[in-house]
Amino acid sequence: MGNPFSKLHADGRSDLDAQPKRTYAAIVFLLTFGLMLSDYMSRQVINAVFPVLKAEWSLTDSQLGLLVSLVALLVGVMSFPVALISDKFGRVKAITVMAIVWGLATIWCGLTENFLQMLLARALVGLGEAGYGGAGGAILISVFPERHRSTVIGIFFSAGLLGSVLGVALGGVIAQHYGWRMAFILIGGGGLLLALLYPLLVREPGRHNHSRLNLPLSSVIRQLFGPHTARWNYLGSGLQMFVQGSLLAWLPSFFHRHHGLDLAQAALHAALILLVGAVGMMVCGVVADRASSRSPRNRLHMPALYALITCPLLVLAFAMPPSPLQLVILTAGAFFTGGHAGPCGAVAADVSHPAIHATVIATVALANNLLGLAPGPFLTGVVADQIGLDRALQTMPLVSLLAGACFIIAARHYDQDRLIGTA
Repeated sequence: MGNPFSKLHADGRSDLDAQPKRTYAAIVFLLTFGLMLSDYMSRQVINAVFPVLKAEWSLTDSQLGLLVSLVALLVGVMSFPVALISDKFGRVKAITVMAIVWGLATIWCGLTENFLQMLLARALVGLGEAGYGGAGGAILISVFPERHRSTVIGIFFSAGLLGSVLGVALGGVIAQHYGWRMAFILIGGGGLLLALLYPLLVREPGRHNHSRLNLPLSSVIRQLFGPHTARWNYLGSGLQMFVQGSLLAWLPSFFHRHHGLDLAQAALHAALILLVGAVGMMVCGVVADRASSRSPRNRLHMPALYALITCPLLVLAFAMPPSPLQLVILTAGAFFTGGHAGPCGAVAADVSHPAIHATVIATVALANNLLGLAPGPFLTGVVADQIGLDRALQTMPLVSLLAGACFIIAARHYDQDRLIGTA
């Protein structure tokens, strides 16, 4: 006779039966989260060494911004085709190959001798990272229940910000003591180790999870862009990511130039603020899930609120002279900047067929990169060359107002469009 204290589920399984699945889900989450950390550490470590590269290779702010934006541009352009491949042939296999490529490319960054070589190496980093957010997010969706989607995806995406924090902080400390080249080599090597471990412990989702159904491309396109909710959700997410991408790229340089900090101190100050942003991303995802239990539309109303809070806080912070109060307000703004990430990923999954969830999450990543992470650092650098970095960062948060409007419009269609995901 079974344990009388075990709780029976609707399908007759007990909590004891479910325990192995919970353990497996935890392992999958930790490894997938770890690779997201590696992804963004490889992407953002260069921000910590901007001052060194600027001096050693006589680079402009526009050139430095291009080294960041090129990665995001290639991630955005290639994420859709890579996600289609991973949906069709296997997400675990695709993730393993991607992680090996971006790990090797990051190591190559540490071996470059000039701007052009670094640009090519960074392009390969972007090619390797393309599609990972979609494939990783789809695997997590397949092992966690729908009611926790904003929370799980929010925490998963927060690994991007945490990885940025680690990349900037560790990159600055390593560069300060061992040289900027070693920063790339060590961070790339860590990614390679995770890439080799991942396929040994993570299984491809089964067909019963709708993970590898064959849908014609025309149906995929309709699923991705047909719902009004999806289109406005993509646009709002990308615009809000413009603000976050600018912060990721330029905070270390801001502290170096305007607060007079050395390389390691500037990187650590930026990392602490970005760490608060990562916590905010997780907390905001949980809040959105709880709010959506009262009204499904709150899954979009909350990102709108986060975006509208972000703008005045960051504008005020960058308009102030260096002071402890400026740091407090800047940190508060960073807390809300990425709060949209989890809800936007969940909304995209809610209004689409489970068979294309990797492609759906990748389309969110495409919007984030093409509208946000690619143009944000570059355009901020272009403006900084003309009016100074502090003033460029002061105007950048105005984009959040547009993002908030997009989320409000998307919410009007959500109740009807989410039926697609449950059909």
